Amino acid sequence: MSVLNVERPDFMREEDIRMFEDSVARFFDQHAPPERVETWRKDKVVERAMWTEAAHAGLLGLSTPEEYGGMGGDYRHEVILMEQIGLKGVDGFGASLHNAIVMPYIVHYGSEEQKQRWLPRLSSGELISAIAMTEPGAGSDLQGVKTTAKKSGDGYVINGSKTFITNGQTANLICVVAKTDPTQGAKGISLLFVETDGAEGFERGRNLNKLGQDAQDTSELFFNDVKVPADNLLGGAEGQGFYQLMAQLPQERLNIAVQGIATIERALELTIHYVKDRKAFGQRILDFQNTQFVLAECKTEATVARVFVDHCIGVHLKGKLDAATASMAKYWVSDLEGKIVDRCLQLFGGYGFMDEFPISRMYRDSRIQRIYGGTNEIMKLLIARTL
Repeated sequence: MSVLNVERPDFMREEDIRMFEDSVARFFDQHAPPERVETWRKDKVVERAMWTEAAHAGLLGLSTPEEYGGMGGDYRHEVILMEQIGLKGVDGFGASLHNAIVMPYIVHYGSEEQKQRWLPRLSSGELISAIAMTEPGAGSDLQGVKTTAKKSGDGYVINGSKTFITNGQTANLICVVAKTDPTQGAKGISLLFVETDGAEGFERGRNLNKLGQDAQDTSELFFNDVKVPADNLLGGAEGQGFYQLMAQLPQERLNIAVQGIATIERALELTIHYVKDRKAFGQRILDFQNTQFVLAECKTEATVARVFVDHCIGVHLKGKLDAATASMAKYWVSDLEGKIVDRCLQLFGGYGFMDEFPISRMYRDSRIQRIYGGTNEIMKLLIARTL
């Protein structure tokens, strides 16, 4: 039972799921102690060894079928991993993107040969994945991408640049959003996978300095006449990329909501512990009515968010999560995350402004939640279309 005292739905309380939750928590306690995570923040990257350790523990490819080297689980296992990353403060580890964004593209749309070629290596940690959507001049407007993939002989030549790419310094299998036919708008977009090891013309740019998410390697990528075989076109048919992206975005946006509610729960737990110990004017901070009212409001709103997120998980497990509902979860929970973390930081006083306190890092790290996966303004537009 978390600080919210919300009983999880039955589908999250099955014995194997609870056992998995305990094992993931133990894994992060052992392999991501605070001092190691601090090293990642200083280095601005999670070292490759962590990915290998996660693979050995069975944490990569959680919802990928066993026949392709995965663990054969479902979205509940991905939820547990994302929640524990948030609850344990495992900053910067991009396993949720690897597991629950990139690998599903291959599972759902890849040819049999592509599944056999990439999924086992992604599950073993031999390959680490990224998805290259955003460009210097195109963010939420995916139709505006300028990167091209032109046919050449028995393959394609990719030209363009990408930015803000999660796992950008580490990934060696990158799903590139490119235009195979620039005259066709959305219908001309395709997804091509680039194996970067030894790929001529592929360059990694800067590991970007950011407001938060210090341990996450977020990078520029450059494709200068990068040749890929035709077999690297996802699904083997041109012009399917926009449909493939749109079909998978609800899960990506639900992922952000799952991450958000985990951060909210951690912020509340840390803050409640702090105000019970910290004293001012001869009494605990918790004993002031203002503190009680602030935390009462935060706990109430967080409880509403937890119930809604659990509802969305259940709907998604049935394959019925629509784009508008996923957008509601993404925008509302990420807005609430920023609000609650800010109010919790205030209760820490001056210590909340110090970087060595987790609440300070959570404040910075939470800000991106309202931007990536589609800005919250875009989420509201999508919701408004259902009115």
